[in-house]
Amino acid sequence: MTRPPVRKIYAHAKLRRLRREHGLNQVQLARALGISTSYLNQIEQSQRPLTAPVLLRIAEVLGVDAEYFSEAGEERLTTDLRAALGDEACGTPPPAEEIAEVARDHPEVARALVALHRRYRYATEQAAALAGPDDTAVLPPAEPHDEVRDFFHVQHNHVDPLDAAAERTAAELGLRPARAADALTARLAERHGVRVVQAAPGRSPDVRRYDPEAGLLFLSPWLTEGRRAFQLATQLALLEQGSLLDTLTATAHPSSPESAALTRIGLADYFAGALLMPYTAFHAAAEELHYDIELLQARFGVGFETVCHRLSTLQRTGRRGVPFAFLRVDRAGNISKRQSATDFHFSRLGGTCPLWTVYEAFAAPGRVLTQVAEMPDGKRHFWIARTVTRGGFGHHAPRADFAVALGCELRHAHRLVYAAGIALDDPERPPPSASAAASANAATAPSAPGPRRAAASRWTRIGGRMCRIRWSGPVPAWRAPRTLTGE
Repeated sequence: MTRPPVRKIYAHAKLRRLRREHGLNQVQLARALGISTSYLNQIEQSQRPLTAPVLLRIAEVLGVDAEYFSEAGEERLTTDLRAALGDEACGTPPPAEEIAEVARDHPEVARALVALHRRYRYATEQAAALAGPDDTAVLPPAEPHDEVRDFFHVQHNHVDPLDAAAERTAAELGLRPARAADALTARLAERHGVRVVQAAPGRSPDVRRYDPEAGLLFLSPWLTEGRRAFQLATQLALLEQGSLLDTLTATAHPSSPESAALTRIGLADYFAGALLMPYTAFHAAAEELHYDIELLQARFGVGFETVCHRLSTLQRTGRRGVPFAFLRVDRAGNISKRQSATDFHFSRLGGTCPLWTVYEAFAAPGRVLTQVAEMPDGKRHFWIARTVTRGGFGHHAPRADFAVALGCELRHAHRLVYAAGIALDDPERPPPSASAAASANAATAPSAPGPRRAAASRWTRIGGRMCRIRWSGPVPAWRAPRTLTGE
């Protein structure tokens, strides 16, 4: 399979801002970089892309990381700006090219517009709640959760200080996947005087509850061995890594105590995953096993969802994994988790579509399903999804079913075991004139199923963006072409 060419980097606006911040003119910067003034001028006018040697020299001279010039942040900002300007209150949105240009050339303006739109949406929700005749309760702001997601997104869902600390702790404990809970229980008892006890069935919905005065950590009796180890590791993070958690939380600049608390627990959970799946060992295993999630489950003794989340964090410089987007949804379509190491930034606005494979997973519990989706900017993403179940045991015990999904740009899909046998290089493209409104009501008839696979595609809305999806496998009757109503 022919791999796509390396993407060229045009960074005129960023380079121009850096030069001005350092008080340099083009002649001075060109001299420092060892290139001609005309060459630098062409770069700043987007007539020439940045080459690797020049990029590294700029990073050295101007004191920035080479990733500063990555397009990922720019594309995330473009997604947010497109969602904000796509609000009905803004009227007809500008062309996609103009939105991308604003995000690229005037990022401060774009961020201000996105922030203003968030506040507008929140104010609208508050007004609607206050105007309700039967309910005077004020809706809680969604901003704390958004702040936490944005913090992890800026980090590309990778927090290296926590990964490094977790690897050191794992080495100290000599953690073995099948016996991690035993080692963590011993560590809590010996170093912190904490005794782990099993909570009484039905007493509390909490899977973990810590009583610092009594020195007791109560864990749900229904936890699997892997989830039990994860909860123990989270508590260990809160007790041993408090200073690091506080420092990292401060860098997120939380706007409220609620945001700070959510960020801190999110970082503690990150440490727990990194402790049970140390970066170096887990990354090597993922590459060796071609990202086979079930084999990684067996090797590290954790659940499907935990492995999926960990795979979305493998972005250490010099040892990167496939950059994944990760999400979890319930049957009603509510997204309860969404994190991304890629430029695929889940919009906070707009609906999702029942044709997305993450929803089809509920019709095939326990099976890993695959799908290809094409975004408005022409990028294609490869998605895998499967169901997971949460809850207690016994006929009357409450349970909750979720679907978890991982997605990556199609150019990375050849590294995944799940892409075997799928025509990733299919040159077919949707008509360029397809608009969001027309696409939401247009359907392409699925082709006749072959002996093992059938393929079909249609444009739909995913994460607030119009996308084209393709699926493989027998086509159920309920997926026959039909008009979609609503979003």
